[in-house]
Amino acid sequence: MPETAIDTKTEAQLASPWNVVVHNDPVNLMSYVTMVFQKVFGYSRDRATRHMLEVHHLGRSIVWSGAREQAELYVQQLHSYLLQATLEKSEGC
Repeated sequence: MPETAIDTKTEAQLASPWNVVVHNDPVNLMSYVTMVFQKVFGYSRDRATRHMLEVHHLGRSIVWSGAREQAELYVQQLHSYLLQATLEKSEGC
């Protein structure tokens, strides 16, 4: 029985929402960051610009939330564009 509880907890952790967070850096141009958000997430120019400005002014932006596996893929893609991105468990879960 304890094994089942552990497996269920692990599955619940994987199923709960995860955030993809992009952090500010002094290297990338704002126009470049906007373009990356459009390319990786398919965001409109306006939405990508809003996230870029949030990164610029607040130091970070949660650019996507969802399943952990997809979030990990997005973080890898953002890293391939040399953006600083991390994965974090969504609050409230």
